Amino acid sequence: MRPASNDKSVFYFLSSRPLRLLLSAVCTVCWAISSPMLHAQQTSPSPAPTTQPVVITLDEAISRARANEPTFAAAYAASRVAALDRSIARAALLPNAVYHNQFLYTQAANNSVPAVNSAPRFIANNAVHEYASQGVVAETIGVQHFTAVSRADAAASVASAELEIARRGLVSAVVGLFYNSLAADRKLVVAQRASNEASSFSTLTQRRESVREVAHADVIKALLQQQQRDRDLADATLQAQKSRLDLAVLLFPDPRSPFTLTAPPPPVLAARTEVEAAAAKLNPELQSALASLRVGNLDVTAAKAAYLPELGLNFAYGVDAPQFATHGPEGVHNLGYSASATLDIPIWDWFSTQHKIRQSQILRDAARVNLSATQRRLIAQFDEFYAEADLAGKQLQSLKDSVDTAQESLRLTRLRYLAGEATVLEVVDAQTSLTTAELAHEDGTIRYETALANLQILTGTF
Repeated sequence: MRPASNDKSVFYFLSSRPLRLLLSAVCTVCWAISSPMLHAQQTSPSPAPTTQPVVITLDEAISRARANEPTFAAAYAASRVAALDRSIARAALLPNAVYHNQFLYTQAANNSVPAVNSAPRFIANNAVHEYASQGVVAETIGVQHFTAVSRADAAASVASAELEIARRGLVSAVVGLFYNSLAADRKLVVAQRASNEASSFSTLTQRRESVREVAHADVIKALLQQQQRDRDLADATLQAQKSRLDLAVLLFPDPRSPFTLTAPPPPVLAARTEVEAAAAKLNPELQSALASLRVGNLDVTAAKAAYLPELGLNFAYGVDAPQFATHGPEGVHNLGYSASATLDIPIWDWFSTQHKIRQSQILRDAARVNLSATQRRLIAQFDEFYAEADLAGKQLQSLKDSVDTAQESLRLTRLRYLAGEATVLEVVDAQTSLTTAELAHEDGTIRYETALANLQILTGTF
């Protein structure tokens, strides 16, 4: 009987309320512990896909900048507006046609008489009820209208030249930023090599000091050189980042977009006669100055044309009658036509035309001076850019030879130092000479590339 009693007590304990509360609390704690882990596994973000840097050539950089630069966009809009002005001026020479519709009511002269049969109270009007529905063709012929077309053509030429100037200015800016960024990347490579070289030499001096082959002063000098090269590397890294951001502002919606630059070797400088002929023929500043002078001459002609008469022609066909119909009472035909010719001859305008002529002459003289200055500036810029490109191109090989010589000098000096025949100062001096030669070579390269690009922009071959 005792086992049965024990079974009942166990069953009672398992089914008791305290045990149920304990099990419920344990399950709640386990769920609270496991729930954040499951939630973290479910909501953990997937790794973002790596974005490959975009390879940017100089042509690609120019194309991207044209779509993002506001000054060029404004010049492009001005050129299109000038082209539409030319179309508007030409359209002014052609007849204009309108379909005119009008209803006119005038009070009758005698109110006791029905308004339909009574005369209008205003003698200037034709009837109490008057309907006009006519097609009207009008044309005005004058010297000013023909001059306006020529002026619009000249203004369009000016806008086109200004657009080309803006394009070349944008190209010049992109070329400068492109090659500066490229040079900054190259100088970063030079700074990295110099830092590695200084670190290697510092390790060498420490190893030789440990075996008592050199004095501690060599280690100190090598460490000072390494610290300087590390600072130079940090500066070069910062300059490369700044140059890339300056260029990326023109190329990408987000300036932090990754990209790499690539550029082919610079071409050989062409003969002076070929470059000079292209500069005189394709320079937009000269074309803009010539077009501006033409605009000035046409403004003078248009101002003088105000002394001449203008002929106005007008033709109307339709209905102008008391009834809105082609036939009136008793078979009257309301449909008909009219034509008129007007000749306006100017007599007196209190010297306004004379003053306008003088104004246009003053502006024309200023355009003439601008043309002369543009020609002189073009000659000076051509000589300057060509001389710069020629000298920079000739110095490239010399700079490359200096780099090779400095590399060989550093190699031999290190060998002499290992053999105990050279001092630490000679090694440090050789390292500095190599770094200086490499940086000078990069400066010479960008100098030649920039000068050649400026010459190509001047001649319109870029």
